[in-house]
Amino acid sequence: MRKILRVILNLFLATSCLMGYGQMVPSEFEQITYLVTFGQESNPGWGDDDFSQVFFFIVPETFTKPVYIRVYDPEVGGQLDEKNGEWNSRTKFSVYGGQGTHSDKDAKQINPVGNYKSGSMLATKTFGNESRYDEDWYSFGPFNPLEGEDAPELGGRVFKVVTEGISGDDGNLYKYFLSTQPYENKEVEGANAFTYEYSFRLPEAKGSVAHLYPFIDKRVVSITQNNFDFDNEGSVLIYSISKNRHRAVASANKKWGRSMHFIDDEEKNTTVDLQIVKGRTSRNDMVCYITNQYEEAIAFFSVPVGGPPKFKYKVDVRYKSEEDDN
Repeated sequence: MRKILRVILNLFLATSCLMGYGQMVPSEFEQITYLVTFGQESNPGWGDDDFSQVFFFIVPETFTKPVYIRVYDPEVGGQLDEKNGEWNSRTKFSVYGGQGTHSDKDAKQINPVGNYKSGSMLATKTFGNESRYDEDWYSFGPFNPLEGEDAPELGGRVFKVVTEGISGDDGNLYKYFLSTQPYENKEVEGANAFTYEYSFRLPEAKGSVAHLYPFIDKRVVSITQNNFDFDNEGSVLIYSISKNRHRAVASANKKWGRSMHFIDDEEKNTTVDLQIVKGRTSRNDMVCYITNQYEEAIAFFSVPVGGPPKFKYKVDVRYKSEEDDN
């Protein structure tokens, strides 16, 4: 396992020029509008299966200055959020660090069960309908990088943010930024973020494409992609260095869509691009996760490890010999 994770670290280092895009979550690579978490009294048909979302932030081991985890539009009740009747929802954001933050097995699950809030809570705040945070930022921190869990296999220290819709039935749309400053977004060079289950708002326009980037390690023989509440609004496609527009199963309203896909040898230790293509213009929230053949969740990275995959076309060139003319 350590050798596998060392491959991930090496790929992080090899693509350090891309990391500037990784400070905002969702990143520019992903083309996702916002993260979304609904109140626990919501109907899952709104696009959130469990009213909770967990993200991890990697601070590079060479970075020693304080960091801040900033949340854009954390309140529930403004211009960006999803209203269902009267505004009545509250969302809780909690930051964790220290031993077990990511290494605990429950922290790597797709469901908010067991000890998924592992580690030591460093900060927490609950937001309701507070106009002061509408389309504005709230900063958690400062955090000393040493407060994160030491994860040498990932090249740094890991912090975790658990977001919970603790009451109500509205949708909270928000973004994160890992910053060196409390009141502005300043990048932490070489940082990245990842999650095992992604709850998000799709772009609205017909033909728009959202991208999710799971890293496929060398143990993986097959993956099963799972998506929830896409409302049959378009296509789910897989692209990799050996797959070009490989179609996956898309989900209907309040339903899961699942499909298993074998992994080629050349796809191991690379990133796959799971593309969600809108077939019509609409507002739509959905959930995605991927597991391997052992039913272990595979992380989606905000900055694709090794960069977005490029399909390798295979050209079969045959030369006609003089013998062929005889």
